[in-house]
Amino acid sequence: MPLLDLLDVAPATLDDHALKGALGSLAELRHRVDVAASAVAAEIAHRSRHEHGLQGLAQKSGVHTAERVVQHLTGLDSRQARTLIQVGELLTPDAAPWLAPVTAALEGGRVSIAQADVIRAGLGAPSAEIAADDLTDAAARLVSLSPSLTVERLASRAREMRDDLDSAGVADRERHLRDKRYLSLTPTGDGMTRLFGLLDPESAAIVGAAFDAATSPRRGGVRFVDPETRAASDAVVADPRTIGQIALDTFVDLVRLGTDVAPGKLLGAKRHSVRVLVTARDLATGTGAGFFEGQTEAASTATVERHICDTGILPIQFDVTARDPLRLGRDHRLFTSRQREALVARDGGCRFPECDRPPSWTEAHHSRHWKHGGPTDIEDGILLCRHHHHLVHDNGWRIERDSEHGFVAIPPPDVDRRQMPIPMPSRSRVLARLARA
Repeated sequence: MPLLDLLDVAPATLDDHALKGALGSLAELRHRVDVAASAVAAEIAHRSRHEHGLQGLAQKSGVHTAERVVQHLTGLDSRQARTLIQVGELLTPDAAPWLAPVTAALEGGRVSIAQADVIRAGLGAPSAEIAADDLTDAAARLVSLSPSLTVERLASRAREMRDDLDSAGVADRERHLRDKRYLSLTPTGDGMTRLFGLLDPESAAIVGAAFDAATSPRRGGVRFVDPETRAASDAVVADPRTIGQIALDTFVDLVRLGTDVAPGKLLGAKRHSVRVLVTARDLATGTGAGFFEGQTEAASTATVERHICDTGILPIQFDVTARDPLRLGRDHRLFTSRQREALVARDGGCRFPECDRPPSWTEAHHSRHWKHGGPTDIEDGILLCRHHHHLVHDNGWRIERDSEHGFVAIPPPDVDRRQMPIPMPSRSRVLARLARA
């Protein structure tokens, strides 16, 4: 039954008071469903603990973490899945007794999963300087404030209460925030890549200052400036790009400039490199497309030519029939760097079913194990991320050659009693173009 049927009438027929009441009732229902889901998610996490190794629920399911299991089952993003697990752990008996008011409010549908999570994170745990009873009182106060505060303001208020109770712990909490910093790149379904992460306060101040400097003229910057600054500001105002586009282009330019100035300092001994893959035919004709390594979206041949002009070209020649260059047989145990370049061009990343790890995260695996006589040849090599490489070696999975897909994965009997082969098609768009040539 559609949830809107619970209203008995169409939303458009309700007056303002009834409309708000209906949404409130549905929100309470959602809160209760979320509480049940969080308890289940927490149990999934419990059965996926690190000490279970490859026999953990998540590992046996072929994914890295419990969060990924929850994501697959619910359609939530990684942050939402992590929140569901963390809040579910609050419902575990004696998990965090100082947050009893939050647990009661959760079970009663009076606070949402998001509200409970920010209270948990903001108040933290008891310490030598702060008693559990003080945190319980603060939690009760935050629960009472929750109906009148946004989640963001509730989070800020929770942190303020913790600081008021434990001013001596500010430095420790500052280090804790810094430890939570991260940056992540996630491909989306439309060929773009989402950049997201968390900045600790100090990092946010630095990045925020650069963001403001690049975009403030479009957001109502200072009016009284010298002529040179005014001209630069006017240029930003007239720029046809959106504020977000200006910010992103500035960020990319800063990364490019920084790595060019001091590549050894920022990136170690290895200079960053961007590889672009293209067939000889497309490059010669100026039609078709090329592809950046690790990306699935097509790039124009004009873009390909610009990168070749700037960084040179690394040729990888594929035989149209065999498609597998560079054979070393039994003379070498490990794949060479040249073979790996060819594997990257052919496989496009980890080929394990549904894995999205890019080439830079992968290792070269012998589909016919070396210890069983397998050769170190491209035709028997396949790229797997570290997790799936371990899964194949340690958890009973097999990889076999297949005429249609190149390779297939054979699950162990405890995953699929029929052990039906799962296709492992290449993720390389260049190889697909070559096959259609």
